[in-house]
Amino acid sequence: MDAAPAEGQRPSVSDEATAEPPETPPTEPREPDGTAVEAPQADVEAPAQLPAADDAEGARTRSLEQAWNPEHEEESATVTRSPAGPRVAWGFNLGKIPDRGEDSDPIVRHGRHLGLVAVFDGMGGAGGTVYDTPDGPRTGAYLASRVAREVVEARMLRLLDPEWNLDGPATARDLQRTVKQALVDTLRDLKAPASGLRSRLIRALPTTMAMIALQRRDSNGDGWTGHLLWSGDSRVYVLDPVTGAHQVTTDDIRDAGDALVNLRQDSVVSNAMSADTDFVVRHREVALNAPFVAIAATDGCFGYLPTPMHFEHLVLAALRDSPDAEGWSAATQSAVSAVTGDDAAMGVLAIGADHADLQQLFAARTTELERRWIRPLDKLKEEVLRAEQALQEARDRQMTDLVRLWGDYKAEYERYLGAPYERES
Repeated sequence: MDAAPAEGQRPSVSDEATAEPPETPPTEPREPDGTAVEAPQADVEAPAQLPAADDAEGARTRSLEQAWNPEHEEESATVTRSPAGPRVAWGFNLGKIPDRGEDSDPIVRHGRHLGLVAVFDGMGGAGGTVYDTPDGPRTGAYLASRVAREVVEARMLRLLDPEWNLDGPATARDLQRTVKQALVDTLRDLKAPASGLRSRLIRALPTTMAMIALQRRDSNGDGWTGHLLWSGDSRVYVLDPVTGAHQVTTDDIRDAGDALVNLRQDSVVSNAMSADTDFVVRHREVALNAPFVAIAATDGCFGYLPTPMHFEHLVLAALRDSPDAEGWSAATQSAVSAVTGDDAAMGVLAIGADHADLQQLFAARTTELERRWIRPLDKLKEEVLRAEQALQEARDRQMTDLVRLWGDYKAEYERYLGAPYERES
């Protein structure tokens, strides 16, 4: 596997591989039996247990369960200490309308040498069709994000194993196939009448996915491999204490630009999971060196901020100002809620440091971020606001003076208009 980057070096990125829908299922590790015990995580619901397989798989099952649920670890709701070093894990799902949010709960899982963070954003515009369900009316977007989450978590808990390197391209094909089939099956079970509308913008059960699957490269070292798997415009970021935030997934949008351009234009998503359109799951690998923070986020978390720098600052300022990991999560939720106009889901997994360590590690970066980017940009914003206010005040004075000066001129201008009409000759 790739060597770990030197301290202060940006994570290396391999060439992106696009996973096309396969004609036959990919070769994959055999599935384990037994039940996977839930790893602790914050603010999100517990995932379903793994189904049992044949008894012949017992040895591998025990190994896989131990990898995801190692014994002799000291844990709290959000902080875990293990032989692989301390970890901080939390996530949230903020729906604009209670019980109607179209983002699913994030996946935040971790084991001794493994980690998994993912988000799913049901696409309310394209998937606004409402279906009758046992829980009441639900949009296709609401259903899609939850179906995809359930399938992806189950598959990744089987495929992500510390005993061998994950085959990223094969995993991308596997997820494309299994999620597609689950969405098709769900749509069929809904027994919804066919829509008379025909538009490339309307999709059946559409959702995005953005995920990072982490494997430790050396059981005694700090090197990790991050497998990025995604469809759509949700994102995965990696935060490095020296170099800051790195976006490690590419937005699947029709009018592609850099992250700043994408904040200023509302481009159509060009690739997303759905039941009735073709899609791909993209894959990329990054080499990481602990400590680092992996973040998966839907666009409600970053899409309403003025710049990409402000998203990094939102996360790091919440870290700096919080007393513990639970407070970090709460402060981040509060900051996102204050600016977003959409549902917002985020999963966070920090490897190699606890909350206090992270505060110390990222203190210099937070200060630099504020000095070089945030304060200058905020100062310019204030100047623009003052200029706009002065402009509005000048326009108000212009209108007031215009009415006054017209009143002075009007009497003579209309002198004859008010006189009796002259008799026509």
